[in-house]
Amino acid sequence: MKKLLLSTALAALISMPASAFAAKLGVSIVDFDNNFQTLLMHGMQDRAKEKGVDIQVEDAHNDVAKQLDQVKNFIASGVDAIIITLVDTNASKTISEEAAKAGIPLVFVNLEPLDMKNLPEKQAYVGSNETESGTLEAFEVCKMLRARGKSAGASAYIVMGSLVHQAALQRTKDVEQIFATDMCNFIKVTDKQSSEWSRDNAQNLMTNWLTAGPAPDAVIANNDESAIGAILALKANGVDMKNVVVGGIDATQDGLQAMKAGELSVTVFQNAKGQGGGGVDAALALAKGEKVDRVVYVPFELVTPQNAAEYLNKN
Repeated sequence: MKKLLLSTALAALISMPASAFAAKLGVSIVDFDNNFQTLLMHGMQDRAKEKGVDIQVEDAHNDVAKQLDQVKNFIASGVDAIIITLVDTNASKTISEEAAKAGIPLVFVNLEPLDMKNLPEKQAYVGSNETESGTLEAFEVCKMLRARGKSAGASAYIVMGSLVHQAALQRTKDVEQIFATDMCNFIKVTDKQSSEWSRDNAQNLMTNWLTAGPAPDAVIANNDESAIGAILALKANGVDMKNVVVGGIDATQDGLQAMKAGELSVTVFQNAKGQGGGGVDAALALAKGEKVDRVVYVPFELVTPQNAAEYLNKN
């Protein structure tokens, strides 16, 4: 069903022939050092190559002002459309207004803009519905803890992404809502803090938690990089990974290798190729004056050790 939804959402965008429209696209990526953002970039570059269009990709270095400057430079250089992965959700309105004022199509990819369902004409969002991501992750963590006989009581830490990203806030909210249900309310969250999506930050954060108290029964991270950082800290402090359920989101190659090693318990596949390529398709369609749904969702998919092999080459 999820594959059907994905193909249906993008079918109209993928149908145009490669030589039908010569275009130049300007792309601003949050940070090239971010594993998943790099996967998104590759997805965009691959689709642009397929379509025979010119694509200029800039690294915003996680800097809101720099990203806004990049957008203004794209406008000044006369690109046919702009694609953005947002440094800060709160900056989306300004970026949206700049593009609308210039009459240049704009596509937000992966990280949701504010009020995305009411974007101006010639603007769209291509990404995944974040209410699915943390929900799938948290419910599987809950089931795993129950299967380990922890239903009488379990402790957990939540490692959040960047607090200026809607994805981190929504994923954390999803987790908390699942842990509030009758089935999962035996799980008590000891603390939650931001790692800014970073493996190193998550490792330091987990080290501090372990210094202050005992190892948790579960760690729920907003992304795989943060989950891996937590795992590194747990192992460095002599914690047996068989005793901790660790969840992540993205199903990156590093995440899947950690799962293969028996360290990452669950992750959620976020289709970087589908989002990145879909963003390019939407931008080209808008540049041609074609109608595009303001919101195009690419479904999340649950990944566990049982089906991990199916995802090894997808991200």
